[in-house]
Amino acid sequence: MRPSPRRPKNRKGGFKRSSNSADKRLVESIGIIGLGRMGRCLVQGLLDSKTLKPSQILFMTRHVETAQRVAKELGIHRARDNADLVKRCDLILLAVKPQNGADVLAEMAACDLKGKTVISIMASFSTVQIQLLLNQPVAIVRAMPNTPAFVRAGITAFCLGAHAKEKDALRAVQLFSPVGAHVRVDEKQMDAVTGLSGCGPAYVYVVLESLTDGGIKVGLPRDLAIQLAAHTVLGSAKMLLETGRHPAALKDEVTTPAGCTIDGLMELEEGKLRVTLIKAIVQATRRANRLARR
Repeated sequence: MRPSPRRPKNRKGGFKRSSNSADKRLVESIGIIGLGRMGRCLVQGLLDSKTLKPSQILFMTRHVETAQRVAKELGIHRARDNADLVKRCDLILLAVKPQNGADVLAEMAACDLKGKTVISIMASFSTVQIQLLLNQPVAIVRAMPNTPAFVRAGITAFCLGAHAKEKDALRAVQLFSPVGAHVRVDEKQMDAVTGLSGCGPAYVYVVLESLTDGGIKVGLPRDLAIQLAAHTVLGSAKMLLETGRHPAALKDEVTTPAGCTIDGLMELEEGKLRVTLIKAIVQATRRANRLARR
């Protein structure tokens, strides 16, 4: 009997993929400081989903060649400087490298940020740290998207700072929805989010590489092994999300008595795959925590 799908959650702590019918009036203009791979991905998502027009997006980067290329390819405009960007935009996205964050925030501290939403995707910068550097009461949202956002299949976890309201949360949803799902969490969970979903794609790629090599070892051509491994992981994740069942229950449905799967599972347990993945998340979370305390 096929299990009935479970509807995605939309309360705090649950996940949701929003439609593009969100209130377009929430953000009239967005300014992006730093336009690396993730910043550009978010801009492309806003444009592809028609959430915003190119004329509603400003960016600032100190790299002249990058600025010229982005302006030409995406049709968005470069601000004169960070102060000009802050003045003209409702939402300011901080997408710079963490080592440059303090300098950018110091420049922003001289601007009037009343009524604006500051969203940071700088790893390990807490809302309290950002608040202290801005030195004024500001609506701050801290977020952690992950790289599957590049194919519109990411998940972004975000939390609100002390002065942020529901309007600011909705602005964050409007920004991140075009590139995947989103989940609202408590800030104390953000380091763990980094260890799991921020770093997690790398762990999954190791698993996919291993599955592919296993297929090649038993005689499959590489292209076929990659396709089978990728769709197996993709389909399994989709089944987990849509049924809402525990992974162990789904695993048991594949594991028939005296069948092939149980022999494979025994090898995984002997190789300590389960505990190794858990330890990888724990270590990445500890590293994120150390960086936050730098």
